[in-house]
Amino acid sequence: MEHVTSLNPASTAPRVHRPNTVAIGTIVWLGSEVMFFAGLFAIYFTLRAMAPEQFAAGHDIMNIPFAAVNTAILVSSSVTCQIGVMAAERGQAFRDGKRWGCVEWYYLSAFLGSVFMAGQVWEYATLVSEGYVLNLNSFTSSFFMATGFHGLHVLGGILAFFVVIVRIYAVRKMGQRETHSAMAISYYWHFVDVVWVGLFFVIYILPYIA
Repeated sequence: MEHVTSLNPASTAPRVHRPNTVAIGTIVWLGSEVMFFAGLFAIYFTLRAMAPEQFAAGHDIMNIPFAAVNTAILVSSSVTCQIGVMAAERGQAFRDGKRWGCVEWYYLSAFLGSVFMAGQVWEYATLVSEGYVLNLNSFTSSFFMATGFHGLHVLGGILAFFVVIVRIYAVRKMGQRETHSAMAISYYWHFVDVVWVGLFFVIYILPYIA
């Protein structure tokens, strides 16, 4: 007796995963942000070449130890953010015993980002109180412009953390949509941190080793 085996095409065809549009959109947008900050770096170096004496005087007033601590705080927020992504990837939204979930790690990341922002505001207030205002000279203009735009991006990242947290609370789980959102904000936050490390090196460190 002849046996006929029927094959279901749907069960044998390879499964195709569509690209994550949120991640792709974030990466494309970050590409434009790279160009934006590249422009700010170009402006800084151009003004520095045109007015070296103003930049030399400006570098002398920079509080390098304070900026280094503030930088370490922001970099540590990248670590906590990535740990939050790892929690999201394993489907853990909230704390389970002693093990934090994505929400707790993102709360901590937002807090560290807020501490960094507070430090930036304190540095601005100190400089302004000593007469170093935005339109004083080329150095102060480039300093406030570069760090100010970066600060706005940090603020945007902090708000994005809370958007993701609210989404997770709304569904009370770590679904695919929430995981993708958590990953997208991590891309952005790591980018913001890398930009600041570059700014810290160029503004605070490079003048003393160049």
